[in-house]
Amino acid sequence: MENQLLTNNSDFLFLYEAIQCNPNGDIDQENKPRMDYDNDINLVTDVRIKRYVRDFLKATGQDIFVDMEGENKVSADSKLKAVLLRLLANADEIETFFANENMLLQKFEEVKSKNKGKSVEDTIKFMQDIKNKDLCSELNHALLAYLVKQKFVDIRFFGSAFAIAGFTRSYTGPIQLNWGYSLHKVQIMDSSSIVTIMNDGNSTIGKDYRVHYSLLGFVGSINKYAAMSTGLTNEDVKLFRKALWESIPALPTRSKMNQYPKLYVEVIYNDGFNNGYFGDMRQFLAVSPNNGLEEKQIRKYADLTLNAQKLIDILKVNTGEGKAVKEVKIKTAEGVSFTI
Repeated sequence: MENQLLTNNSDFLFLYEAIQCNPNGDIDQENKPRMDYDNDINLVTDVRIKRYVRDFLKATGQDIFVDMEGENKVSADSKLKAVLLRLLANADEIETFFANENMLLQKFEEVKSKNKGKSVEDTIKFMQDIKNKDLCSELNHALLAYLVKQKFVDIRFFGSAFAIAGFTRSYTGPIQLNWGYSLHKVQIMDSSSIVTIMNDGNSTIGKDYRVHYSLLGFVGSINKYAAMSTGLTNEDVKLFRKALWESIPALPTRSKMNQYPKLYVEVIYNDGFNNGYFGDMRQFLAVSPNNGLEEKQIRKYADLTLNAQKLIDILKVNTGEGKAVKEVKIKTAEGVSFTI
C-alpha cells in the first residue's frame, strides 16, 4: 500500500549546482554567499533547502504550516491560533475530525457547554486555560495530531515544536538534512553593483555578491520511527523527492537564478538497519577540475569531473537480501552518470 506509514529507514544524497548566483546569503556578512573562508568552501544551510521545499509545496497547492498568514509574517503561535480558529469554525472539518471519535466529541461538547456557547475564539481560549487542562489535554493533543497528519505536509516532513498554552508538543521531523557544502573550492565574484537587500521586511543597501560556480552536496535521512509521530507516509516521501528535485529551479529570484539539480541517491534500508549505515555519503565523492584548471577556476559543470565510483561500489556490495540495502533510488540530470 503506497499510502501507508513509512516502513523503511533511508539516507539520501543530493547535489545541485549554482551558477553566478548567491545560493545562501549570510546576513552577518553583507549577504555574501555563506562560506568557510579558511577552505574556500561554499555553505548552504538546511533551513534554506527546507524553505525551497516549502515554497514549492505551497505553489503546487499543498497546505504548509511554516508560512505567512494572509500577507503577514506571523509567529508559530499566531499561525496555530489562526488554523485552530478556521478548523473549529468549519462544520465539515469538525465532522471529519470527530469521525469515529465519540469520546473526543463528548469532550468537545462538554467544552462548549462549559464555555456557554461563546465564539470559537472564546472556545480556544477556554481550551488553553490551565484550569481546564484535565478536560482539554486529550482533545488538544488530538487536534494537533489531526493538523499534523492530515493538513500540514511540511510538519510531516520536517517536524515542528508547538509552545502555545494548552497545545505544547514537539514533533521530531522524520526528514532531516545536514548543511550542504561545495565539493570543491569556490570563488566569489567581484562585485561593484549596489542592490537593495530585503531581510525580514527591512531593506538595506549592499553589494551584489555571487559565486562563479558551486557544486553543492547535501546528505539527509528519512526515519520510520519519527514517521509514526508525524504520520509521514510513502506517498509523502514521493512528494518530498519531487519537491527537493524540482523546487530549487522552479521559483527563481534575482539572486537565486541558475541553480539546477544534478543527482539524487536514496539508499533504502532493509528491516533491522538504521540511518547512517554508510556515514556521510559525500565522503565517497571526489571532484577534480578538467583541462588544467584550478578548483576555484571552475565555472560550469563541464569544467569538472565528478567521481562517484567509490559510492557506487559500496552500494553494489551492500544491496540485496540479508544485506543492509533493500533498494537504491537514483535520479540524475543530463550528463551525470550514476548506475548501480
